[in-house]
Amino acid sequence: MSDDLQALEDWAGALLNRLDPKERRQISQSLARDLRRSQQQRIKAQQNPDGTAYAPRKKQLRSKAGRIRQRKMFTGLSKAKFLKASSNANGFSVGFVGRTAWIARVHQRGLRDSAAKGGPKIDYTQRRLLGLTKAELNMIRDGLLNHLGGV
Repeated sequence: MSDDLQALEDWAGALLNRLDPKERRQISQSLARDLRRSQQQRIKAQQNPDGTAYAPRKKQLRSKAGRIRQRKMFTGLSKAKFLKASSNANGFSVGFVGRTAWIARVHQRGLRDSAAKGGPKIDYTQRRLLGLTKAELNMIRDGLLNHLGGV
């Protein structure tokens, strides 16, 4: 995956260096917005970048009687309020902000953390929230080509 990204960066870098900063910023904004939308859809679909499903949520024990409903994970994290796209003339990025960045980091790397303040430490299963798929790399390449074709 990193080889594909490096090859895309080398190829696009030469083309983008010919453009003025205003045009590079416009391209970056457009690509960042599209990439954030794609990442949101993948998180809502509960899929890792390689296409596999997230590891299921652990069964939760509660003191309440009755049926316990399993909710989807990361429904709030995928909102635009928390998943931000930033761009400038030199590049773009998509990532989480605030407290959600910590939560996403714990799940992205499969770290150990407590679910509640002062609670017991839990080993979280790795769930890749952010990452580039082949389709997203192609989307970036096509977006660059479409923009450069119109210039």
